[in-house]
Amino acid sequence: METFLFTSKSVNKGHPDKLCDQISDAVLDACLAQDPNNRVAYETCTKTNVVMVFGDITTKATVNYENIVCDTCCAIGFVSYDVGLDADNCKVLVNIEQQSPDITQGVHGHLTKTPKEIGTGDQSHMFGYAIDETPELMPLSHVLVTKLGAKLTEVHKNETFPWLRPDGKTQVTVEYYNDKGTMVLVHVHTVLISTQHDETITNDQIATDLKQHVIRHVVPHKYLDDNTIFHLNPSGHFVIGGLHGDTGAHGGGAFSRKDPTKVDRSGAYIAAKSIVANGLAKRCIVQVSYAIGVPEPLSVFVDTYGTGKIPDMEILRIVKENFDFRPGMISINLDLKRGGNGRFLKTTAYGNFGRDDTDFTWEVVKPLKWDKPQA
Repeated sequence: METFLFTSKSVNKGHPDKLCDQISDAVLDACLAQDPNNRVAYETCTKTNVVMVFGDITTKATVNYENIVCDTCCAIGFVSYDVGLDADNCKVLVNIEQQSPDITQGVHGHLTKTPKEIGTGDQSHMFGYAIDETPELMPLSHVLVTKLGAKLTEVHKNETFPWLRPDGKTQVTVEYYNDKGTMVLVHVHTVLISTQHDETITNDQIATDLKQHVIRHVVPHKYLDDNTIFHLNPSGHFVIGGLHGDTGAHGGGAFSRKDPTKVDRSGAYIAAKSIVANGLAKRCIVQVSYAIGVPEPLSVFVDTYGTGKIPDMEILRIVKENFDFRPGMISINLDLKRGGNGRFLKTTAYGNFGRDDTDFTWEVVKPLKWDKPQA
């Protein structure tokens, strides 16, 4: 029996890149709380005791960017220069301009277009994926790795480990075999945790603490066996981390920092989960592509890897009949213009998907009617 390995990775709140995500979506939340028709597309960049926010924001909201930066950094645990940034004494550089009028006229016609007419904020394509191997309808590796990251943050916040510092990453590899498109779980192959620490702790004690207080509470015993590999701080020394050891920035495809007209965020939120939840397939991937300024998607693609109960083309027809992929309508149907309550800030750590939270409206399964084949 041939097997294969599949891996998922998660970055903790204290990682410099993740710090940028959190600041950016905290700003988006603040803008949406006052003005649902914001146009937000900007960057956050960090290095030792410095945070820069810059880019394009068109909003009627009154936003104190410096306060949002400092409050977000403090909540994560950046409260001392020793960990790379002191929220109360860091330098915050702000350079915000309004969105280009060329983009504005193409997307919403300077607010003259109806929701059905609103164009896409940029050319892009995105994927949505779902699988029935977990209650969250996400790959097991994703579910475990995000929960490990959340647990690592918890034991840092409650000081279970006094030696723990904010920066860290988790990674889980799962072994499967493929049964006619269905992913059949063999076991958890590897658990990898790299976490920043102070100089008072040994690697052996780090490994013992992580196994007892993090891994044991997250990874069910049934998924582990004698062949499971544990890499716990495999570099051997992770004292210099956070903003002392790295620069924080966004990747171009990052969800954070973008309003819902940027469909690389909103477009990925629909369709795939409902296909699996309605029993149309055991797993599937959905791709949607767009052109800037054009409401309708250029393409919609569905692949169930041979697990579909009906042909993929029929599933595609059902998807097109039940989901409106125009960005203005996605915003309405998923209530994506609603800010406040740290809604989008919550998406920045531990995954945008597979979350049990009422603010995550894209997790609500849409009933799909289809004719089940006769046995």
